[in-house]
Amino acid sequence: QVQLVESGGGLVQAGGSLRLSCAASGRTYSSYFMGWFRQAPGKEREFVASIMWSGGSTYYAHSVKGRFTISRDNVNHTVYLQMNSLKPEDTAVYYCAVRDSRRSTYDYWGQGTQVTVSS
Repeated sequence: QVQLVESGGGLVQAGGSLRLSCAASGRTYSSYFMGWFRQAPGKEREFVASIMWSGGSTYYAHSVKGRFTISRDNVNHTVYLQMNSLKPEDTAVYYCAVRDSRRSTYDYWGQGTQVTVSS
């Protein structure tokens, strides 16, 4: 079992920045990805970014590339999402998740944190 707890959401004006954190605990896979997803009202959940825990390879959705940065802290088992130049369309509940690197499905999810960007 893996427990994921997100924090750092809030209300920010367009053009501003926020940093989300996701602390992981419990048993993880030998090789895994941690990812960020988001879900806006009335829309399906979408991929935002992911990072391979060992090696640190990163991947981004086109809509956030160049504005968001995913990173990890190996010691504290925490993954971050630095969000800059925020836009109103970034408003959503943001979730972190983890998956075995051998599989495509994310198995464990956090409870989500709300990000609201005002225009």
